[in-house]
Amino acid sequence: MYGFSGKILRLDLTKREVKTLNTSDYEEWGGGHGMGSAIFWDLCKDKTVSGFDPGNVLTMMTSPCTGTMAPSMGARMEVQGIGPYPYPFEWFTRSNFGGRFAAMLKWSGWDGIVIEGKADGPVWINITNDKVTFEDASSEGDNLWGMDTWETQQEIWRLLASGRRFGEWQEIPEDAYTTQRPAVVAIGPCGENLSRIGCFVHDAGDSAGKGGFGGVWGAKNLKAISVRGTGSVDIADPEELVAARLWLIGDQTYNVDDPEASTSGDPADKPGLSVYTEKTRTAGCFSCFAPCRRRTESGVFNDSQCHESYWYPDANTEHAQTTEPGRTSREVTLEATDLVQKYGVNATDINAKKTQRYLLELYKMGVLGLGKAIESYPLDFAEYGTARFARAYIKAISYREGIGDDLAEGVVRAAKKWGRLDEDLDSGLLPSPQWGYMWHWSLPSVEWAYASLMEGRDVNTRAITKWPTRRPDRTPIPIEDMVNVHAEKTVPFTGDPFMFDYGEGPTGIYSEHRAKQVAWFRRFSVYWLGSMGGCEWRYPRMINTAKPDLKGFSPYLEERILNAVTGKNMSYTQHMEIARKILNLDRAIHVLQGRHRDNEKFAPFVFKYKDRGSEEVYALQFPFHENGVWDRKRMMDRFLDYDKVEEWKTHYYDVEGWDKNNGWPTRATLQELGLDHVADELESQNKLGT
Repeated sequence: MYGFSGKILRLDLTKREVKTLNTSDYEEWGGGHGMGSAIFWDLCKDKTVSGFDPGNVLTMMTSPCTGTMAPSMGARMEVQGIGPYPYPFEWFTRSNFGGRFAAMLKWSGWDGIVIEGKADGPVWINITNDKVTFEDASSEGDNLWGMDTWETQQEIWRLLASGRRFGEWQEIPEDAYTTQRPAVVAIGPCGENLSRIGCFVHDAGDSAGKGGFGGVWGAKNLKAISVRGTGSVDIADPEELVAARLWLIGDQTYNVDDPEASTSGDPADKPGLSVYTEKTRTAGCFSCFAPCRRRTESGVFNDSQCHESYWYPDANTEHAQTTEPGRTSREVTLEATDLVQKYGVNATDINAKKTQRYLLELYKMGVLGLGKAIESYPLDFAEYGTARFARAYIKAISYREGIGDDLAEGVVRAAKKWGRLDEDLDSGLLPSPQWGYMWHWSLPSVEWAYASLMEGRDVNTRAITKWPTRRPDRTPIPIEDMVNVHAEKTVPFTGDPFMFDYGEGPTGIYSEHRAKQVAWFRRFSVYWLGSMGGCEWRYPRMINTAKPDLKGFSPYLEERILNAVTGKNMSYTQHMEIARKILNLDRAIHVLQGRHRDNEKFAPFVFKYKDRGSEEVYALQFPFHENGVWDRKRMMDRFLDYDKVEEWKTHYYDVEGWDKNNGWPTRATLQELGLDHVADELESQNKLGT
């Protein structure tokens, strides 16, 4: 099995037993997300339990590309299970993280980890190649429980170092040697206290944030997993894989040494920059071809980016001032960011642009505060903008102190408890469009909004959000040319440029064309990102504005890489059919958990008020087709039409082969995909579409 070791680690925490699954039993699902969904289907007997229930099965799966030099496909790990975060249903959901943990797991000889049951006390897992042991994380053992994520990793490094410094050769079991620190993923106090916004963190800031899986680990009494591997990954055609990587670096990337010689017109390929005025160097996950992160001279803000930096208003402006004399907003942001990672809190659920904005609005209204109707103790919002407030905010949530006990449930559940949920979702004061997740990049890009509604979380996939207007030399790009390139590359729905009509006419965002585009968007995401481990910042690359024909490396490169690794020589269309199979299995799980057309609805504000989403997306100019002509415009005032969204749902269910009355998969569709057993289970529960 090129790309795989052949076995999956199965941990029974209740019995403290180590078992093995054969990877070959799940190879048909590709890897990562696909394998995780299939394993969850087989092993989770009651798929309607809470995420905190011992019966919840958690999977952490790699891909055939993990641990290889497949560019930006060698590092990511897909995490799946019932997440306690989504509202009002605790859906089967997913998260994902990079760094070096997944690669190290492959080098230890395992293709993934399955976690079942609940330990009778705090434990951590020590994996060294084939040797797997349960270790005591309690105060009577290694005393890890209660530590933050960074302290936990450092202590495990110390415990396993045998008195040697890392960087020196160290003998480990089975007569192997390594110079590497173990790759460790751990929860902090937030997960230990069963917060629904808890996550687990690897190294300085690689984290699986969405879904609340840190709290799932806490409920299972699992503190950390450490892995050391000294093996390798067998691939079918190493020479071809190296050639593909070198082609990409030479033909499709940003040239750090000579920017004028760059062969990529995508600004995302530029090295990651620090938000702090100090010396930095770029860093990235294992096998990345365009690192987006950084190491700072002082060590602050390492591995963090995006939402972690969204703390106080104008935090990324160099001279922005907080309410704390002598400190800039940027300096406070750096301190707060590292605390988020240490305590294991999902950054997107507490950042300034969404959650903090909502709390501040309630404070300004006189509703929330010390001694107010919503008691904010121990948070004094008069101190908002200071490092002291940031520390108190993160600590209150992590230890469930005062208002932090409510916020640890997620802000939507907090609003429900405060009696404000319906009112604030109607007005848009609480910007949560679906399933309890705070507004992200949903509109005006539309496919992000629709895909999030069809999933169990904020989709968080940038497959199509960029519509540049100029080449690197500032030459304008005709929008119709870009649309046609996209239409050529969206396998298997090629040849339909109206899939990229962002207008509201007959071929626009409510049409069957948009349904096909969202179907492509989801299939690409679940397969090439979730199952094959592609970085969602790097894949797909439809457009390269530095090329005369505007064509980026997708879908050519993805197919070339995977065939080099596995030797299966499958077409891109065949891969996307596996994606369809995965999405139908996921849909079946959601149907068993209560999914129905009637509850796939956006919050009321989405249909009434201006998008309160991302300023970055606001700046984009989207294509639209009107009176037989393609043009582009910003769509900052976009909101959706309720009845037309219902029409779009009908188109989408039709594209996927689901019952248009309820959104359930039909037997015909499931049988076509070889999922007869799934159809049987749905029928036994009276939830099979017709």
